[in-house]
Amino acid sequence: MFGECHAHIIMDGVNYRQAIDMHKNGPDDQIIREHLKAYQDRDITFVRDGGDALGVSARAKELAPEYGIDYRTPVFAIHKEGHYGSIVGKSFATMREFHGRVLEAINAGADFIKIMTTGIMDFNAHGAVTGTPLDAAEVKEMVHIAHEEGMAVMSHTNGDYGVQAAVEAGVDSLEHGNYMNEESLNMLAESDTVWVPTLVTVRNLLGDGRYADETLKPIIEFAEENVRKAFKLGVKVAPGSDAGAYRVFHGKGIQDEMKAFTEILEESDIVCHWLSDGESEIKKKFIRR
Repeated sequence: MFGECHAHIIMDGVNYRQAIDMHKNGPDDQIIREHLKAYQDRDITFVRDGGDALGVSARAKELAPEYGIDYRTPVFAIHKEGHYGSIVGKSFATMREFHGRVLEAINAGADFIKIMTTGIMDFNAHGAVTGTPLDAAEVKEMVHIAHEEGMAVMSHTNGDYGVQAAVEAGVDSLEHGNYMNEESLNMLAESDTVWVPTLVTVRNLLGDGRYADETLKPIIEFAEENVRKAFKLGVKVAPGSDAGAYRVFHGKGIQDEMKAFTEILEESDIVCHWLSDGESEIKKKFIRR
């Protein structure tokens, strides 16, 4: 079975606020073990977490070997004050403070650094991303600082400006990457950055009622077309479901993601080879140097 290249073990796929509250007095081992067991039951032996502010992913890394799982985590994500990201991490205001956060993560046992450079999809406006993306020069300096400390960089990024800034900065993996145009995809293809599309965060919402299917379908179709283009261009792609997000359950999420890729690209043997190459790149890049 493929590994899960993007998960949040602090979340449960049902209600993230309630899930986070369960750990507010410290990581709850019983809940963490339930999620790890869900991966073990599906023969998933590699999980890369996206971090959290309560030490839950760090505790999961400690427990994971009992389940035969190689667990990797940034411990927490790093976001700029006033920008999206508090849900999974800690903030900074200046580059000096950012460097301090990087050192804090390293001292806490981080395997890599995760940065937040943009907001998320705006379901009320197709093609739009919430908030203001970080300036390209700022992203470049953030990546430079992390790399100088010997750490790979996982970047939560959406939209053309954000994607191009992140790729130019040399991020090691690009998470989500919604609403990319052809220029952005070509830049990805020419880079060493691995793209983790997290397709099922939207696909699994169909029929749920949280958003109208008429709102979701154009987003899904746009993402499908970008996956097809990425395949033709030779972009390095790894399978990650954003497990823990609403209706994306631990263990099952990556199975849903693989099914989505297979449906989009149709030839499953080629898909598996393509994605295994991307996962191998993730494993090489995101083991702490």
